[in-house]
Amino acid sequence: MFPALIPLIPFISAFLLMLGWKRFDRIGVTVIGCGSIGLAAIVAIIIAMQFAANGEQAIVQHAGNWLEAGGFKTGFDFRMDALSVVFVLVITIVGFLIHVYASGYMHDDPDYARFFACMNLFVGAMLTLVMADNLLLLYFGWEGVGLCSYLLIGFWYKDPANGYAARKAFIVTRIGDTAMAIALFMLFQYTGTLSIPGILENSTQIWSVNDGVVTIIALLLLGGAVGKSAQLPLQTWLPDAMAGPTPVSALIHAATMVTAGVYIIARTHTLFELAPAAQTTTAVIGAITLVLAGFSALVQTDIKRVLAYSTVSQIGYMFLALGCGAWSAAVFHFVTHAFFKALLFMAAGAIIVALHHEQDMFKMGGLKKQLRGVYWVFLVGCASLAAIPFITAGFYSKDQIIWLSWSAAGGHVGFWLAALLGALLTGMYTFRMFFLVFYGEEKTKVHHRPGSSMMIPLYILAVLSTVAGFIELPHTMGHVTLFSNWLQPVLPAVTVLHESLSMEWTSQALSALLALGGIGLAYAWVVKHPKGMSDFLEMPAIMWLRGYWSRGWDFDELYNVLLVRPFVYLSRINRRDLIDTFYIGLAAFMEWCHNVLARTQSGLLRWYILGVVLGAVAILSVLIWRIYI
Repeated sequence: MFPALIPLIPFISAFLLMLGWKRFDRIGVTVIGCGSIGLAAIVAIIIAMQFAANGEQAIVQHAGNWLEAGGFKTGFDFRMDALSVVFVLVITIVGFLIHVYASGYMHDDPDYARFFACMNLFVGAMLTLVMADNLLLLYFGWEGVGLCSYLLIGFWYKDPANGYAARKAFIVTRIGDTAMAIALFMLFQYTGTLSIPGILENSTQIWSVNDGVVTIIALLLLGGAVGKSAQLPLQTWLPDAMAGPTPVSALIHAATMVTAGVYIIARTHTLFELAPAAQTTTAVIGAITLVLAGFSALVQTDIKRVLAYSTVSQIGYMFLALGCGAWSAAVFHFVTHAFFKALLFMAAGAIIVALHHEQDMFKMGGLKKQLRGVYWVFLVGCASLAAIPFITAGFYSKDQIIWLSWSAAGGHVGFWLAALLGALLTGMYTFRMFFLVFYGEEKTKVHHRPGSSMMIPLYILAVLSTVAGFIELPHTMGHVTLFSNWLQPVLPAVTVLHESLSMEWTSQALSALLALGGIGLAYAWVVKHPKGMSDFLEMPAIMWLRGYWSRGWDFDELYNVLLVRPFVYLSRINRRDLIDTFYIGLAAFMEWCHNVLARTQSGLLRWYILGVVLGAVAILSVLIWRIYI
């Protein structure tokens, strides 16, 4: 098996759908669109088994040369090691389930083929990103997922709001992409290579710990990660990205784009270990982001925006773990998050379709009896997101991050408190959403019930959201380390400075109690005392605070005041400058010439013949004059 086949299969299917979309009926589009991702998943599983059988020896394939100039040479080199195997399996398996679900969700859309072409291109770009053996190929995949996010967020382009959301995502992430590109230039300048293994090997010989150059490079890489993963201060694009179809939201949030930042930091961990300031900055950004996004999720009314802010918050947990040096814990939470977040988005999509595309949670309610299957899978997803103790995958991955945010070498009590506050907020906003949707009075009638193509992927993800956590158990619960052992050849083991079973039990008990307490508060808020809570929420100060949080802490307005409006103002002043006047004059002159020539097109044949004759006479006169003079 060749690793290059894994991204190649989605790319081929995407181009087939792009070029021959008029020739394929819906069954053909479904077979090509879903089947290609399923085939990529099968190939990925086979290669993963080969990798494990070979003693976890990295598999590298050189699929061809790309660029060669002077001393620089790079190719299409794909690498399968312990880290990329994890990401590839999640991307292909979860991506396949999302595609199957999308075949039911998007069945009546007139642009069915275009949708699957963009989705497959998206998966192919993300697979290229995580399998690249050099940073240039990685950057190709990095920009590819940015392009595909633009195409898919603005998929229903006839609505101007969707086009705005797509442009916003593209432009905001471009800030991080620019930082990433500068980091690549600097790495090549100082290491002489863009090969990822070569950079990681050379960096320890070129730079010492806290060297200024490696710190700048790590901060630039962090800038790229912050943009793609929607972390502070570039988090504003992700909630608006809900303009795209729900399967797109599931793919972006669970298996592709927003996890790219987590991957690049984990992949270049050696550079961050040489730059403690950049690593601490990563943890600080993650801690602040997870809290701010948690408060914003707490007051949303749109079910998809709750899940969007939840993703920002959960990615914040991953950044916190990376910044504390808990590399495998961050990747472990990526895996469990992919399962339960894909489940929640797809279940939310089933609800939205059932209620004739209604997304306002306050217009839902009473759906427990009407959508029994969706009720149970949504409950499983909410339980895992809220990290209900012992029985959910989310508990084991999040608990590990919470504990290590204090006990790891890069940990701090402030990080630990932020993670605990995040656990409380997650329980509150998750089950506020759950109770609003499924309990209380029925406000909107169910118009459509999801079919098997939508429900089967939900059942599979519900199982994975429950059992996936048992591959990595803490010291206090059996000390199973299958996942961290798998990543040991690629990512260094976490250094625990405060190793204490009693403190670990205390941390676990606190996180569990806060999660359950958040659920209890949500129950009292929505189900038990809705009238009293409504009166409280309508107090002027509370209403202002709710509005402030619901607008994402007014980061959009802040950027409009500081950046957008001054830029637009200066552009309007400068639109009639000397340079523009020259080109405007040139264009006006061309237009005048066009109008003059257009007048000769009278449509009268005799005038055209006269013109040809006069032209011939003129040419002959010039030739005769040159001969005899």
